[in-house]
Amino acid sequence: MIDETLSYHEATRWTGPLSGTARMVHDAFRARVLDQAFSCLGAHSAVGSGRYRFGLYGRLGEAAGTHRLARDLAIFVASRRPADAVHFSTFVAAFTGPLAVSEERFETLLWAQLQALHDVDSRDHDWDASVSADPDDRRFAFSMGGRAFFVVGLHERASRLTRRFAWPTLVFNPHDQFRELRAAGRFERIQEMIRQRERALQGSINPMLGDFGASPEARQYAGRAVETGWRCPFDRREDG
Repeated sequence: MIDETLSYHEATRWTGPLSGTARMVHDAFRARVLDQAFSCLGAHSAVGSGRYRFGLYGRLGEAAGTHRLARDLAIFVASRRPADAVHFSTFVAAFTGPLAVSEERFETLLWAQLQALHDVDSRDHDWDASVSADPDDRRFAFSMGGRAFFVVGLHERASRLTRRFAWPTLVFNPHDQFRELRAAGRFERIQEMIRQRERALQGSINPMLGDFGASPEARQYAGRAVETGWRCPFDRREDG
């Protein structure tokens, strides 16, 4: 089990205890995202510019790393300034395992991890009022530290090539940057560029990536093409 939390910021500065495993996973993730074939331009921009935090935790979905990850996400939220919303930034949480699981199993673990994070976070923070806490609502977004996030899951057996990575990983993208892109009239152009890169990489776009706000984003987090009638296994804790 990894019993450490580390972060990487502004391309050259590390904070927290380091390990060979952490450096290896980080460097592999950085290389993956900066590859010219990688289709997610937001992640490419955040990592390339150093506007990201990186943490390595234990096994996805287990309690051991949940408190550390909840703490690190709260620090990430507190460190962001209003001006940061005009740039892509992200928090990357990688996990030591389990490796090579099916898409269905990864989806189960992803939501178990998000539920556990929420159970911890809800003791101290309200849900971001700008989004819904109902995963069936088109306004849904995951909330940590009182701020909304769009979560992207990566794992080794993802059917979408851009979602493949050797270690299970959750990428937490602040929602405010998407609102800023829309306000600036840049969102649709970036969305179309991502779709063009997806077609070039895999011959099609991810069927789960609908227009932003047109369908519940919870369907997109794990990356699996979910079936009609799929219900998200997540419940907001109303009583904190």
